[in-house]
Amino acid sequence: MIIATPQALADLFAPWAKFYSHSSVTSTIVTFLHVAPIIVGGGLAIALDRATLRVGVEAEARARHLEEVGRAHRSVVVALVVSLLSGLALLAADLDTFLGSWIFWAKMWLIVILLVNGTLMTRSERRLRAGATDQWGRLRVLAVASLVLWLVITYAGVALVNAA
Repeated sequence: MIIATPQALADLFAPWAKFYSHSSVTSTIVTFLHVAPIIVGGGLAIALDRATLRVGVEAEARARHLEEVGRAHRSVVVALVVSLLSGLALLAADLDTFLGSWIFWAKMWLIVILLVNGTLMTRSERRLRAGATDQWGRLRVLAVASLVLWLVITYAGVALVNAA
C-alpha cells in the first residue's frame, strides 16, 4: 500500500462513497464525465500534435497552424478540468483503492508532466508567434512528448480500473 487513507478523510467522504456505490446512474455519469473529456481533449490534443509534426516550412502554413493550436487550447484545458473534477469524485468514492495504488500515483505524476509539457508547448508557440522560428524543433519534440503522455496516461487509467 502506498498511502493509508486517513480516517478523517474516509469519514468526510463516506456519504459520497455510499451514495456512489449504491447508484449505478451516478457511477455511470461520473465515469462518463471522466472518460469523455479525455476522449475529446486528448483526441484534440493528439490531432494537433500530429498536425504540429506534419506542418511544412511555409510561413503561411505555420502561422495558420499556430492560430488553430491557440484556439484549441481552451477546449483541451476545459476537458482536463472536467476530467480532474470527475476524477476527484472517483477518488472520493474509493479512497482506499486509489490512495493505496502505485498505478494511481504514477498516473498523477504523468498528468503533472503532461501539464508541464503543455506549458512548455504554449511558451514555444508564443515565441513562434513573436517570430522566433528556431522554436519549431522544440515544439515538435514537445508534440511527440504530448502524444506519448496522452497515450500512457490513458493506459494507466485502464490499468488502474483493472487493478482495482
